[in-house]
Amino acid sequence: MAAIIAEIRRGAYYDSVVLMQLQRALVALAGVIDAGVVMGTAANKEILAQSDLLTSEAQAAAADDLVIVVKAESEAAAAAAVAQVDALLTRKRTASEQDYRPKSLETAAEMLPEAQWVLISAPGQHAAGVARAALRLGKHVFLYSDNVSSADEVALKKEAAEKGLLVMGPDCGTAIVNGVGLGFANVVRRGHIGLVAASGTGLQEVSTQIHQLGGGLSQGLGTGGRDLKEAVGAITVRQALDLLDRDPDTRVIVLISKPPAPKVADQLLQAARRAGKPVVVDFIGYKPAQTQLDNVTFVSTLGAAAHLAVDLANQQTNLPIYQPPNQPTTHPTNQPTTHPTNQKYLRGLFSGGTLAYEALLILQDYLPGVYSNIPLDPSYKLQNSLRSREHTLIDLGEDEFTVGRLHPMMDNDLRIRRLRQEAEDPETALILLDVVLGYGSHPNPASELAPAIIEAKGLAQLAGRDLAVVAVVVGTDEDPQDFHSQIKQLQQAGAVVFTSNQQAVEHVGRTLMAAGGVSGLPPVSLDLLAHPLAAINVGLESFAAALQAQGAAVIHVDWRPPAGGNERLAGILARMRGN
Repeated sequence: MAAIIAEIRRGAYYDSVVLMQLQRALVALAGVIDAGVVMGTAANKEILAQSDLLTSEAQAAAADDLVIVVKAESEAAAAAAVAQVDALLTRKRTASEQDYRPKSLETAAEMLPEAQWVLISAPGQHAAGVARAALRLGKHVFLYSDNVSSADEVALKKEAAEKGLLVMGPDCGTAIVNGVGLGFANVVRRGHIGLVAASGTGLQEVSTQIHQLGGGLSQGLGTGGRDLKEAVGAITVRQALDLLDRDPDTRVIVLISKPPAPKVADQLLQAARRAGKPVVVDFIGYKPAQTQLDNVTFVSTLGAAAHLAVDLANQQTNLPIYQPPNQPTTHPTNQPTTHPTNQKYLRGLFSGGTLAYEALLILQDYLPGVYSNIPLDPSYKLQNSLRSREHTLIDLGEDEFTVGRLHPMMDNDLRIRRLRQEAEDPETALILLDVVLGYGSHPNPASELAPAIIEAKGLAQLAGRDLAVVAVVVGTDEDPQDFHSQIKQLQQAGAVVFTSNQQAVEHVGRTLMAAGGVSGLPPVSLDLLAHPLAAINVGLESFAAALQAQGAAVIHVDWRPPAGGNERLAGILARMRGN
């Protein structure tokens, strides 16, 4: 007659791979009908019940207890199997076994100081604490663990971003860093395509397709599926985009995820457009308004993402930079001007109300918000139109400016005064002007504006700043002001001149996006990609074995739940350590 014996080991911890191996080993023993080896969580107890293995002892086990249940042909066979548990556990140590296994991250870091990463696959209720310890040590985190709270994820990623560190996850199953696969990863040749994926299997599908098409990966950075939720704000995706944009070995970037939250999608697309490289985007199931947006191309399938990325990588002999549309005028360098960190705002001084309104519409795709006396969004209404705030665009033809004075298309005095005021503001990075020609307008506006531009740029230079000026000239070669002479005077004063309002504003938008950086977060050092991968592993020993098989340096920590799994005591200890 069949017999069932259960053994409960209080506070014992083994990773899930070891438990699976132990269960299979027990089932393979003579006389054993079935076995269950699990931690005593409620979900695991339900599974034991479905297999008719839930005994009263197992039912009473705590979540941090190891539950071993054996069903055998006889009580003697069941007892014999349970008696072999310790021997089987010893035998099931993986290839990652070390002569000495440190008990803490701190000791592991001392043993392998070159480790840049900590791989964490500890149970979810403990994973955030391990990740915090890794960040304290200045390590990047690959967080495979699931069941980490959203609040913990946000806190971890914000802390990491402030330190220039990555937290990939939680629930991040796949990454390829410097040619080494983390978690579940395929063997893919090195190349010039960088992947950023909030989908583990999506990363695997695209990376393997790239390999099959003859291409290769520079890096494959996972983020965890929740990174693109509004609460998290795509912190890791933005960091990864910025890192790959600065990586000289990456020529093309591919971004893969399920559809992000709408606000996050807008934020990510702005970040992607700030990149100086082609970006292929597959927000799986997302319906974009257009398939091409500057350097960003939308695709609808993972296979299409791989094909386009390989084609683009093959076309790139040098890293591409944004080139503005062909113009009938000449321009200074198209490379965005760099500014001190506090010098980052646009100041638009328009005489044409419709041109100002169109500029505001276009800038929505480039800047987070523009204050104005004619704002698109009432929350961006200037309280005082005489004083700019952050990004500002003013319609100087509005009634508030024209009472008792000529319209600014005829009288440049007010605009020249405002130009000087903006040049003296240390936060001003770029000034945008319209110059409208034709009958009724000032007979030679550039004769007054050009000297004012020279003066404004000189004021900024004396203060140690570089002030950019962009002007759009609206007119024809038949106008009485001499169209080409107006352009020449403005160019000689140092302005970049366009003859299309749309193209001028798009140029300004791209320039300011590029000057602001891709992510808007402290950069992750490129040193991460410059050295062979080395890591500390906490949790699944199989992850350490996989790293070892790929030739990476790895230390496996003999981790156990803090305070023997007592969450209340563990919380007290964490607060004492400042966690």
